[in-house]
Amino acid sequence: MTSPIAVYSLPDLKNTTDDALPNYLTSLKFQQSHFLTDIRLTLGYSAVIIAAATFIFDYKLGWDETKGITFYAVIAYFLLNGALTLWIWFAEKGKIFQGTSAKGTLLTIASSVTKHTPIYKLTVRYSDPETSEPFDWQTQEISAPFTEWFTAEGMFVAKPFQQWLASKVSLIGEADAAYATKRNIPADSQSIAASTPGQSTKSKGTK
Repeated sequence: MTSPIAVYSLPDLKNTTDDALPNYLTSLKFQQSHFLTDIRLTLGYSAVIIAAATFIFDYKLGWDETKGITFYAVIAYFLLNGALTLWIWFAEKGKIFQGTSAKGTLLTIASSVTKHTPIYKLTVRYSDPETSEPFDWQTQEISAPFTEWFTAEGMFVAKPFQQWLASKVSLIGEADAAYATKRNIPADSQSIAASTPGQSTKSKGTK
């Protein structure tokens, strides 16, 4: 069970939903690639290591002995941070999932929101390497209000979110046919059902 969040905070709504999407897809046997995250972490940690090493050398040896090293270290630090910024803006571009389906279809999903508008937007791109030309990607854009899967109290309800994905994205629907054919159930209805004895709202990818 997740903790409630502030329903008027778009970043919290988006981040919670972003975190839930990969969990759902991996429960359907999608394989997630962490390449983008690994590059981002490598660039970030490299900059931190350079800054820390420069501080230690300066502390141990003094400015006169390390000013040459410091000059190059500062250049390297800013280059790495610049590369990190460019990587986030132009390579990641809001991607929250990158990987393949159980059948080998390539899939990337990027999320976004517009300021002051509680609508969750996804850009879904997929390509089957066995039937498509290289870089021949199909693109689909879908959107829905956060109220579809958040209750008025700020609780995230996985089932309507998963049903929305499966019913809107054919590649996901093929992996979860049961949810692909079901109409979305409002999150508040899910919350009421969860509190009714004898009923369950357990969803895929959740514990």
